[in-house]
Amino acid sequence: MAFVSSGYNPDKPMENRITDIGPKKYDVRCGGARLMSVTHIREICEIADKHCDGYLRFTTRNNIEFMVDNKDKVDPLVQDLESRKFDGGSFKFPVGGTGAGVTNIIHTQGWIHCHTPATDASGPVKATMDVLFDDFKDHRLPAQLRVSLACCLNMCGAVHCSDIAILGYHRKPPMLDHEYLDKMCEIPLAIAACPTAAIKPSKVEVNGEKLNSVAVKNERCMFCGNCYTMCPSMPLADTAGDGIVIMAGGKVSNRISAPKFSKVVVAFLPNEAPRWPSTTAVIKNMVEAYAAGANKYERLGEWAERIGWERFFEKCELDFTHHLIDDFRDPAYYTWRQTSQFKFTD
Repeated sequence: MAFVSSGYNPDKPMENRITDIGPKKYDVRCGGARLMSVTHIREICEIADKHCDGYLRFTTRNNIEFMVDNKDKVDPLVQDLESRKFDGGSFKFPVGGTGAGVTNIIHTQGWIHCHTPATDASGPVKATMDVLFDDFKDHRLPAQLRVSLACCLNMCGAVHCSDIAILGYHRKPPMLDHEYLDKMCEIPLAIAACPTAAIKPSKVEVNGEKLNSVAVKNERCMFCGNCYTMCPSMPLADTAGDGIVIMAGGKVSNRISAPKFSKVVVAFLPNEAPRWPSTTAVIKNMVEAYAAGANKYERLGEWAERIGWERFFEKCELDFTHHLIDDFRDPAYYTWRQTSQFKFTD
């Protein structure tokens, strides 16, 4: 932030102020997709040429900001964006994602491109955004609400620090294709890739032939998929074992309170393509409870800490189990409870 040499006038704090943060004049933000076709991008460029002298920018959460130099250009731009729809009737460029509402959901690759996903990305995000769409366009929430998705616990998305996060989760250790493992993989790399030292070299017999392979200590496996990244003969995708974990309470902002990591609040939900009804119902309940109970400017994690995590689970109609301890310490003393001042519930 910088000010011109004429000095700061406390009676007119906005007078002569200049900044290099954000667009210079006016901007209109609309939701964009994480994966875009060339046709869609060309339409975005056409809109920018028509209204904004060709200027636009993409935000870190996949929103599109069209920048204009005159306030009179804002309404025609908004009307044009809102008038463009897909053949199915949904908005191509819904205007919103600012202020005290739901921002666009950032997500990873999912089943389309990633090789270790435990859930899809575009599918759950579309289904979730459909149930939160009104709050993408309105400002009824106490503060900004950021939602994100990562399709596995390697977390290419921002799930570790979002108000609500959808995390794909494997629950079974990798399967071992002993017959091809030594032919397709460098065994030392597969062993070194494991963050918990759950893999060790092993000799196995297949069709009467002794082969070099590996063994997995299942109780040490954290189902991350790093071994599969190094060795295609160690897949861990499984229809029954893969699903979704819901996390909540994270944020990056320093406003009001320090940045926070997200905590697991739902240990597992099944993959229910194509609309993921269990996942979207849980998230909708959380948003409604937050909208009804939080103070103005209070982020979701700050609300949970103020009322106590026990009551947070009650308000959001969630079950608390031993699976929800959020780190390797038992009982997570340093993160869930730092004093004896528990907020007991009835």
